[in-house]
Amino acid sequence: MADLDSTEDPRDFHAGVPQRADGFFLKGGAHQDWGLKNRLARIFDPASGRTVMLAFDHGYFQGPTTGLERIDLSIVPLIPWADTLMLTRGILRSVIPPATTKAIVLRASGGPSVLKELSDERLAVAVEDAVRLNAAALAVQVFVGGEHETQSIENMTRLVDLGTRYGVPTLAVTAVGKNMVRDARYFRLATRICAELGAHYVKTYYVEEGFETVTSCCPVPIVIAGGRKLPELDALRMAANAIQRGAAGVDMGRNIFQSEAPAAMIQAVRAVVHGNETPEHAFDLYRELGRVQPTHG
Repeated sequence: MADLDSTEDPRDFHAGVPQRADGFFLKGGAHQDWGLKNRLARIFDPASGRTVMLAFDHGYFQGPTTGLERIDLSIVPLIPWADTLMLTRGILRSVIPPATTKAIVLRASGGPSVLKELSDERLAVAVEDAVRLNAAALAVQVFVGGEHETQSIENMTRLVDLGTRYGVPTLAVTAVGKNMVRDARYFRLATRICAELGAHYVKTYYVEEGFETVTSCCPVPIVIAGGRKLPELDALRMAANAIQRGAAGVDMGRNIFQSEAPAAMIQAVRAVVHGNETPEHAFDLYRELGRVQPTHG
């Protein structure tokens, strides 16, 4: 038994101070479990509430995309400036250094290549393997309006159920078919369906007209896809406009790793997303850094 030095109890239980029960910093996440919130807080910076995701999972259906022929040379040097890496488990295990502390979002759906109907995907990763790999989230493609719409939505809902069992969030990625109109009306539909059926955050495309209505009516965070390669200033303007209109970050791939100066570009994107820099100032930063930093091809 511990010695009793005094009959008085010196401990202060602060009985008159209610315990704070703060809400979670991220939209739609206040009522999730602790582990799931913790993983989301690894993806999204709690200070800004935003994320810069570096996407290089293109090979799961495209093969060696331009700029991703050698991921060890083109992507690994960019890791320090990303908040999150979006990739396949094969590349994670074979190329990414295990000492990496960045959040990992694993591509969890797949099946068809660019030679087939892309909407015919299935789940391609066991949640237990994602947990072994310390994944912060699992990404699944959702083809609202596509030929295999129902199958892709079922993929997502199954992944939500499986991931939630282990506290792993699901990222729903809205895919747009060749014959679909890319407008706010479509993206309101697609993102809301994903959120309603349990996705913890959604990746979708930015549209100039009405994007604020897409983010407003989606009850979970939205990050924008970078899409096709744009001139650097245009890509920075797209990121800035999306952030100003309610996006919680960007998930860029080709606009970073296909840039003439990828390391400079990802730092310029960070300045927009986390630092609220104007696209013009961020582009100046890109040009300044691009003069002193090597590129990788």
